[in-house]
Amino acid sequence: MHIAEGFLPPEHAIAWGVASAPFVVHGVRSLTREVKEHPESTLLLGASGAFTFVLSALKLPSVTGSCSHPTGTGLGAILFRPPVMAVLGTITLLFQALLLAHGGLTTLGANVFSMAVVGPWAGYAVFRLLRRCGAALMAAVFSAAFVADLSTYCVTSVQLALAFPDPGSGFLGALGTFGSVFALTQIPLAVSEGLLTVLVMRLLVRSSKGELTRLGVFLTRRANGAGTAAGAVAR
Repeated sequence: MHIAEGFLPPEHAIAWGVASAPFVVHGVRSLTREVKEHPESTLLLGASGAFTFVLSALKLPSVTGSCSHPTGTGLGAILFRPPVMAVLGTITLLFQALLLAHGGLTTLGANVFSMAVVGPWAGYAVFRLLRRCGAALMAAVFSAAFVADLSTYCVTSVQLALAFPDPGSGFLGALGTFGSVFALTQIPLAVSEGLLTVLVMRLLVRSSKGELTRLGVFLTRRANGAGTAAGAVAR
């Protein structure tokens, strides 16, 4: 979700910026290390960033002061882990704020926290949990993309409810209102994003299986007592 420029009260905008900053700083270190140790991954990193940029630029009107759209962060979180996606997501949101008038600079911290921090972590957690439980790769990929999208919208609903509580029912009433309005557009978008992410992952499995193996995409569990990753063929 992109919260529009100037829509949040200044104290909320600052607070979300402060909350997002440590994740972005950590992500910069992770991204720098990835590029330095594995320069061959640069192309896949660029593709992950482009996937996020293109999907999240497709917006539909939703709650006043915000919009609904796919996020595209689930794919990058699966490939390069959530810290790297914090950076790619921040770059995406910054360019969209400056070039497309999606979101804004004052609300950048809030948008980063929902789309580039919470979304990737939630999606990645679901992906790893399902794979360790024996789920097929593509089922886990779909679930990760779906959850990354929906968790972003849930956090945006919380952010808006904190900033604009309902006069009668307070935070919870506003949260229910924002959440229910977002759900009308976001749930179908999350399903669509999950299916598209599966399609992209299938193409990557065919064209870049060696790189995906190095990145641990096929990992399902750790060998008992050995502490080493056991690879699994994509199902």
